Amino acid sequence: MSSNADTAYKLVLLSLSLSLSLSLSLSAVGDLLLLCGVIVLLQGVCGCPEKCRCHSSSHSVDCSQQGLAEIPSDLPPQTLTLHLQDNQIQQLPAFAFRSVPQLTTLNLCNNSLSNLAPGAFQGLHHLKVLNLTQNSLHSLESRLFHSLPQLRELDLSSNNITHLPTSLGKVWENLTVFAVQQNQLQQLDRALLESMPSVRLLFLKDNLWKCNCHLLSLKLWLEKFIYKGGITDSVICASPDTWKGKELLKIPHELYQPCPFPSLDVGSLRGQQLGSAHQPVPKPPESHSTGERDHPECELKPKPRPANLRHAVATVIITGVVCGIVCLMMLAAAIYGCTYAAVTAQYHGGRLAQTNEPVKMEGKELYDSSPA
Repeated sequence: MSSNADTAYKLVLLSLSLSLSLSLSLSAVGDLLLLCGVIVLLQGVCGCPEKCRCHSSSHSVDCSQQGLAEIPSDLPPQTLTLHLQDNQIQQLPAFAFRSVPQLTTLNLCNNSLSNLAPGAFQGLHHLKVLNLTQNSLHSLESRLFHSLPQLRELDLSSNNITHLPTSLGKVWENLTVFAVQQNQLQQLDRALLESMPSVRLLFLKDNLWKCNCHLLSLKLWLEKFIYKGGITDSVICASPDTWKGKELLKIPHELYQPCPFPSLDVGSLRGQQLGSAHQPVPKPPESHSTGERDHPECELKPKPRPANLRHAVATVIITGVVCGIVCLMMLAAAIYGCTYAAVTAQYHGGRLAQTNEPVKMEGKELYDSSPA
């Protein structure tokens, strides 16, 4: 019986030791997993890309001048300012900045960007400053900036942009700075500028502005913009030769001819209305000569007309001054004439009095010498 009791006691001790070791091992494994999870989370929150410098105090990441060809994928999610200038990034895919949704300032200056996907800036609802200067952009889609409602400064300078969208599809209520200088722009639609009601700084110089009838709306908008306190640089005409090198705002309105409406062939239109379905009237083929012939009609044609309202006001003022001078001269002539007439009358009156006095004396003497 004692041996059996010892055996049972040993079995109990063995089971207790096994359970204790098992519980300790499970606890250690749990702690180890917890530690690994914390490390992973810390790396995700505080980690910094390999070729970048992160500043936790300002929540900024500097990846400039690192020869990067794409956006780093492991950016800290709390990043507010991201510097990617002076790299070799050629394109931005959709959702390129999904890892930094709190971004407020993005600098992509001096890269090789030529293609921006329509959703490249998707998710950047807090972005306020976007710098895309010194790249190789040729055009921009209207959908590109739809996801940037808080954007305040947009700099597209020093690219190869030949045209901008007519409309952005929505109003940029917060945009205050818009820069497109040093591009290849020839025209700029007024509707695009009217979608920026809060803009105060507008930079347009050093483009290939074509100062014809199509640019008249830009001139009118700029005059109103400056009148309301906006600041802009000079828009220098590159063509046509008549206005080459001259500032757009200094060209009088009257020298702009209205843009011709697309011409309609009346004969063809009547033929289409009266002709049968079996014999449709063929449309006249379009040729390059027609375009070249219509093109001069849109050019500026200088005419000797009154320049503008300022010239008209100046003319009225000058006319008033001349009329005033003439009136003063007439008044002076009238005063002189009256004075001369008075002096002449007084002179002749004195002579007449002197002539009549001897006659009276002689008559008196004759009267005195007559017999009583």
